[in-house]
Amino acid sequence: MADWEIWVVIVVLALATAITRSGFWLVGHKVSIPPRIQDMLRYAPACALAAIIGPDLLLDSAGNAHLELGNPKLLAGIAALGFYLWRRNMLQTIVFGMLAFTLLRLLHVFGTAP
Repeated sequence: MADWEIWVVIVVLALATAITRSGFWLVGHKVSIPPRIQDMLRYAPACALAAIIGPDLLLDSAGNAHLELGNPKLLAGIAALGFYLWRRNMLQTIVFGMLAFTLLRLLHVFGTAP
């Protein structure tokens, strides 16, 4: 590619990014979203979080399902879910889940040593 082609691509991508990100700000007050769609959009962050965390809890590094009791991520996730259902506090749940995961990893590493 020539230098001018690279600059054209950069400018076009910058414009596309600016237009797509500012579109709602520019026409947001003119567009009304139906209440049913607004209700559905409330669940979008939870769905995105589940899509990110779920595979990490359930799959090993090779991409195979790892659903045994030897999976510290899965056990810590279940413990964190139980803690959240009990306390209903997200920050405490994150801290508890990370502590549970760290403890399970330490027990796994030091528990198998001769």
